[in-house]
Amino acid sequence: MHEQQENGELKRTMKTRHLIMLSLGGVIGTGLFFNTGYIISTTGAAGTLLAYLIGALVVWLVMQCLGELSVAMPVTGAFHVYAARYIGPATGYTVAWLYWLTWTVALGSSFTAAGFCMQYWFPHVPVWLWSALFCVVIFCLNAISTRFFAEGEFWFSLVKVATIIIFIILGCGVISGFIPMKDGSPSPGLSNLTSEGWFPYGGLPILMTMVAVNFAFSGTELIGIAAGETENPHQAIPVAIRATIARLILFFIGTVFVLAALIPANVAGVEKSPFVLVFEKIGIPYAADIFNFVILTAILSAANSGLYASGRMLWSLANEKTLPGCFARVNKQGVPLIALSVSMLGGLLALLSSVIAPDTVFVALSAISGFAVVAVWLSICASHFVFRRRHLQSGKPSSSLQYRAPWYPLVPVLGFVLCLMACIGLAFDPEQRIALYCGLPFVALCYGVYFLTHKTKLKEADYAAD
Repeated sequence: MHEQQENGELKRTMKTRHLIMLSLGGVIGTGLFFNTGYIISTTGAAGTLLAYLIGALVVWLVMQCLGELSVAMPVTGAFHVYAARYIGPATGYTVAWLYWLTWTVALGSSFTAAGFCMQYWFPHVPVWLWSALFCVVIFCLNAISTRFFAEGEFWFSLVKVATIIIFIILGCGVISGFIPMKDGSPSPGLSNLTSEGWFPYGGLPILMTMVAVNFAFSGTELIGIAAGETENPHQAIPVAIRATIARLILFFIGTVFVLAALIPANVAGVEKSPFVLVFEKIGIPYAADIFNFVILTAILSAANSGLYASGRMLWSLANEKTLPGCFARVNKQGVPLIALSVSMLGGLLALLSSVIAPDTVFVALSAISGFAVVAVWLSICASHFVFRRRHLQSGKPSSSLQYRAPWYPLVPVLGFVLCLMACIGLAFDPEQRIALYCGLPFVALCYGVYFLTHKTKLKEADYAAD
């Protein structure tokens, strides 16, 4: 199980608890901590709850599809391998680069944000110094071994999960009146949920914010990325998927319920983080320091997961012969160091762009990042639809699959339609429309590069044959 694997293969050293925390760590981050205020101010309290319930449904649908695929074929860099096999090699290539870019851009923004967190305590130390320090820490966590990375992510995620649970308990205490407000005012109860009507801005804002909601849920698919490095994937993946989805729905819906109940819609979005506002209302001593530490942990956890995911995508592209073989090399610990290093360089470039051209390059890259997550989910649903259809056409019963998504073909079709609607919703939001302007040309560029390089390789093969 732990023996050194040859020919650039990765080691299976992750356990079920690592998979669960890796997935939760990728999800519970800036999307939940910061985007929720924007969504409350855009859709209203009840609209936000509905948007997150739809988001939870989308995650459940996508993860059911991914679960069946990853148990049947537990490979690292799962999504693009499935997309290449069941949709087309050009689509697989494009999906891999979209996902690589998602996490590489997230690395740059994460290191910048971590530097700002440290400035809260050390205002005279420049941000770039902290960013450089965290670059080294996160790279070392990933470079030593996959097991070392997984343990680091386990503890990072544990801090976030514990904070979310405490937040929900305290928030429910304030809503019910068991915990008094800091200023002595009466508990708002559930009045903020309906004070401006159930949907004060109509239904369109819910559609407009679905990509932001889906982006907040992004990271669950890391289970598929890690499938190739997991002990007993046939047993571990189904357990991890069920546990992750249950916890996500509880954490996200519970958290959003507390935020929407305690923060009026006209105040949300103005504050830097809605969580800080709630902690101030409750009057917890040193709330700002506590929450600053939690945000720092969340950011480093996201960077840790992001470097892992982007490095594995490059390794997988090389393993599938669409990138030079050097990216598929691993060291004695089974870590693809070259792929990790290039991904870290990509993160540093995103970090530089956020300083040099924050209004142009970095905004465009971040927009592509949000669009890319939903595009990857679309490919997972489409791959599963074709996989199951081919499985049945080959004469094998669905009962022969070790993990089956229920209600086929409804699950992949509904997942695909809801993801597509989220992308369409971007067109109606001027603030997020740039995601389409940047994302669609990037997809076209990936397809163009693939067909160009593929044609060149075919010509070279023909010359070699002559």
